[in-house]
Amino acid sequence: MVSVMDRASTALLAAGVGLLALPSTATADCSDLLSVPAPMTKQRAITAQDLLGVRDIGRGDGALLGNKSPLGLSPDGRQLAFILIRAEASTNSYCIGLAVMDVKPSAKPRLLDQGGEFIGGTGDYRGVILPTGFPILLAPSWSPDGRWIAFLRRDKGVTQLWTVRADGGPARAVTHSPVDVEQFAWGPDGRALIYASRTGQMAERTALAREAVTGFRYDDRYVPMMGDKPMPLATTALSLFRVDPGGGEARPGEEGDRALLGPDPIGYAILPLSARADDGRFVQTEHVTANPASPWALAMSSAAGVKIPCPGEACRGKFAGLWWMSHDGPLLFLRREGWNDRSTALYRWRPGSGPPRRIFVTSDVISGCELAGGNLVCLRQSASVPPQIVRIDPGDGRTDLLYDPNPEYRSIRFGRVERLEWRNDLGLEVAGDLVLPPDYDGRERLPMIVTTYRSNGFLRGATGNEYPIHLFTAKGFAVLSLDRPPHVGAINPLNKDWQKLLAENDRDWGERRSMQSSVMTGVQRVIDMGIADPDRIGITGLSDGSSTVGFALINSRRFAAAAISTCCLEPWTVNATIGPAFARKMRSQGFPPATSDDWDYWEPGSMIRNAASIDTPLLMQLADREYLTAIDVFAALREQGKPVDMYVFPDEFHNKWQPLHRLAIYKRNVDWFLYWLQGKKDPDPRKAEQYAIWDRLRLKQPFPP
Repeated sequence: MVSVMDRASTALLAAGVGLLALPSTATADCSDLLSVPAPMTKQRAITAQDLLGVRDIGRGDGALLGNKSPLGLSPDGRQLAFILIRAEASTNSYCIGLAVMDVKPSAKPRLLDQGGEFIGGTGDYRGVILPTGFPILLAPSWSPDGRWIAFLRRDKGVTQLWTVRADGGPARAVTHSPVDVEQFAWGPDGRALIYASRTGQMAERTALAREAVTGFRYDDRYVPMMGDKPMPLATTALSLFRVDPGGGEARPGEEGDRALLGPDPIGYAILPLSARADDGRFVQTEHVTANPASPWALAMSSAAGVKIPCPGEACRGKFAGLWWMSHDGPLLFLRREGWNDRSTALYRWRPGSGPPRRIFVTSDVISGCELAGGNLVCLRQSASVPPQIVRIDPGDGRTDLLYDPNPEYRSIRFGRVERLEWRNDLGLEVAGDLVLPPDYDGRERLPMIVTTYRSNGFLRGATGNEYPIHLFTAKGFAVLSLDRPPHVGAINPLNKDWQKLLAENDRDWGERRSMQSSVMTGVQRVIDMGIADPDRIGITGLSDGSSTVGFALINSRRFAAAAISTCCLEPWTVNATIGPAFARKMRSQGFPPATSDDWDYWEPGSMIRNAASIDTPLLMQLADREYLTAIDVFAALREQGKPVDMYVFPDEFHNKWQPLHRLAIYKRNVDWFLYWLQGKKDPDPRKAEQYAIWDRLRLKQPFPP
């Protein structure tokens, strides 16, 4: 007989805390993952499906990759392995494949494996593990002898380690872990793969099942907006194992294996870069002050450990990669520089012979580079070009295209993108991309939408990828895609840890005031250019961007429509909805407790406190795991008769991962701004109810247009 406790345990295990399960069992047509149609000769307008279906390399949202590379370079430097990812709305799933190609122009990639499910990331959130919805970086790795390629693949809700022979043959799972494999690396001799998974979660789930019988204690394990059960503990350590590349029984890891895997992936630490030359020279990056958000500097030493100074401005800043050329060669490094670090520059430096020499600088984003045969192989993307694989000659900066996963995008008619630069009222550097409709002739003012809070590389839907920038411009909007300035607390060298930095951000709403000034100054800039219509400005945002939106609606009457993807910084959210650990942290940063009646504190930043004076129509499209942070704001605005509409998407996280949801969000955001800023409705009869609701909201405005 199965006991009550056993049934509870089975239910919890079946639920798979923190796991993502696709709601569709239909099979996607992934035949075009590699085989793509030739570009059309006639230019055409972009569609929502175009933006959704971009083929990405390494991760499925096109976000910048930091200092990690999705490009797996073979030991001889002649081949690349990488993961291609494309969202498929028809089945609400993803096309995913492992590709291999030669490192030379016009090479044709071939697929060694195809299949698997979306792999979402997780993070240590004040002691518990939370799923984020953001895709993890998928980076295949070659065995030292070049015979095998290892990679992560998810099937039936669990991520396993897979291998495939580099010369072809069926791929196979070499692990059968009961919980996700989170990290892997080849052993030095290539005869074993080391991997890490949190097998301790099995015991944790069993303990939770026992606790469920008598009730869960409400404590720091709870994040109420995420669910009604305790979240997995971040203190559950990774367990190390070894397995043969051809499969077989896993065995415990050995001493020293942990160092091969790097830091725990649930952490958010930004680690310094380092590189060692074949002659023993060593270079690493170090913060210039104790502030953890301060710029980095290059610290160089000889093989004997003697420090070698790096002279010149290029030796400080933000670095995106370090590589030593072989045989006593120079150091190569990528550096983010220029206004608000919006450009990418390649430098070449021979230590001891003067300052580094800049080889080239570009407004394109270059990332994920690997040194292959004396050249850098990287991803390159621009505002209107999705990521491509390129080869860069470090001698003269000449760049060759190796692989374009999205050649049909050359047939899409994009508008002009102009980079703007300004300072906010604190003197901080702010940047933005002004994106204009393809046929704009400058003779009339346009309705404009502000997106937040990062603007780098290919412009899809801003941070969170929900506000389709190029689709907006195709519908006649100008878009100011904002790239935020440094945090207020980042410029103070006395902030020696993140807690002090964040406390300074929050003091007197300093960070929110900085962002408000950044937005308003940028908007006025475009108005003064004669492009934006001052009476038809919209604003959007996710996460920090949604906080920017809320603060703008409270402290400005500039915006005629708004849309947010998360919500909101309010007393209930700070003290209850995100759990006791979050509440304790926020109080340590200066926020009042739940029993405080300090409304003067909340006056500048609470939408509830200011609901009576907010008249901007607001669209809220939220994940089911986050909508509890919005219901008090929604209720307050509705109570005051304000035009607010809210949608909740099931089985979603901070970043909405399901393709069907992303497509619906794209389309509704376009409809919303067309309705409020252009007075237009889509004639599709399936949207009649949507517009009937919005028509009623329009009547609630004090001054209907």
